[in-house]
Amino acid sequence: MSVPVTIRDLMTDPALFGEQFKTESFATWRALLAAFYGLPLSDDERAILYTITGRKSLPERAFLELWLAIGRRGGKSQVAALIAVYEAAFKDHRDKLAPGEWATVMLLAADRQQARTLLRYVRGMFEHPMLAPLVTRETESSIELGGTRTIIEIATASHRATRGYTLAACIADEIAFWFTDGANPDKAIIQAIRPALATLGGPLLALSSPYAKKGELWSTYKRHYATDDPRTLVAQAPTLTMNPTLPPEIVEQALVEDREAAEAEYLAQFRGDISTFLDVELLDELTRPKPLEVPPANRTEYLAFVDPAGGGADEFTVAIGHRDGEHTVVDLVRGAKGSPAQIVADYSRILKNYGIRTVTGDRYAGRWPRDEFLRFGIAYEVATMDRSGLYLELLAAINSARIELPPCDIVKRQLAGLERRTSRSGRDSIDHAPGGHDDRANAVAGLLVASKRQRPRSITKTVRGMI
Repeated sequence: MSVPVTIRDLMTDPALFGEQFKTESFATWRALLAAFYGLPLSDDERAILYTITGRKSLPERAFLELWLAIGRRGGKSQVAALIAVYEAAFKDHRDKLAPGEWATVMLLAADRQQARTLLRYVRGMFEHPMLAPLVTRETESSIELGGTRTIIEIATASHRATRGYTLAACIADEIAFWFTDGANPDKAIIQAIRPALATLGGPLLALSSPYAKKGELWSTYKRHYATDDPRTLVAQAPTLTMNPTLPPEIVEQALVEDREAAEAEYLAQFRGDISTFLDVELLDELTRPKPLEVPPANRTEYLAFVDPAGGGADEFTVAIGHRDGEHTVVDLVRGAKGSPAQIVADYSRILKNYGIRTVTGDRYAGRWPRDEFLRFGIAYEVATMDRSGLYLELLAAINSARIELPPCDIVKRQLAGLERRTSRSGRDSIDHAPGGHDDRANAVAGLLVASKRQRPRSITKTVRGMI
């Protein structure tokens, strides 16, 4: 009976990947992965482990989950690819698979481009003469190993996209930056991943440079770092600990230029200058159950705010609402992509349907939005507040329950994903998280501020609950 290949063998055997991973620069990684897979450690390796995990003991078996807060350029992608290759090529789950069923090693990232980058590292490893014959089929997004009925496949950060798989392993790359329309969906995704791993008992590897003190990486770090949990291993280490070959002056210069960002990027510290801006429970309380859009009513004075966009990933958005006493009701929020001129034409028809002849918006693209709306008889007034100012006014309205929000998932996600950043001077700014969007959220905030200039009036006809 052949002796199973261990992760340590893979990293040290010159016939495998010893040339790449046996160097002194990967000593910390070798200790970390050996501990994760339940292998014996030397005294030096145990000392390394206790330093980067804060633990005082290790179980005598493998862990189920490995969560890593590691500085940028610390070797995360190479190690993630190594684990993917190990789980796909050196583990055989065929006795647990139903006829026609394949095991999947999932490479999960914020978007397909980032996932493909990780897959390229995996492809490079399968160019090894001993591993190349194992590959029976390759596509742009996957590598199939017919001998073990295992497929290495990329996927994007969506809890829907991760369902229905039988997973041999899941590698969640840069999990601290999984944002969709301003929301961080990592909790729902991890909850969907764990049952998919249960059948084969495969590992979950979640790794990232740290970001704000929120999300699953932060939550797991708080619960399991420096504890002796037998299922979950959490490590935190700066770049130079994991990759001592990186010139130290790169880190030193980054710290000079932007210390808060560099402490997260290179020192693996969670940022204390970024916090969640709005309470999700409050947003739920202030969201009407229906309808998504309230049609115009007689004797109601409406107003609107637009957030123009010139194409790309951003939406050109409009929010329409009215005052009801001291409250602002957001009747409609829409976003569109495509020809800005055509969007202005479409929005102008909607604005006129609500009796609106003047719209407020930001200074985007100079005079172009003003001139374009004017072609359709809509005056365009430039907002006097910047984006952070609009959001601070919105915060006050939400905290005092003076706004009614539409049941729009995108609006909710974007509002929930807003972040408050505090600079060294003490000044706060509010914006979406990296990779997120806030186009519709900005339109809602602008509408709220514009409505405060309107004289409060009470309308007797209620719109809540209309179909």
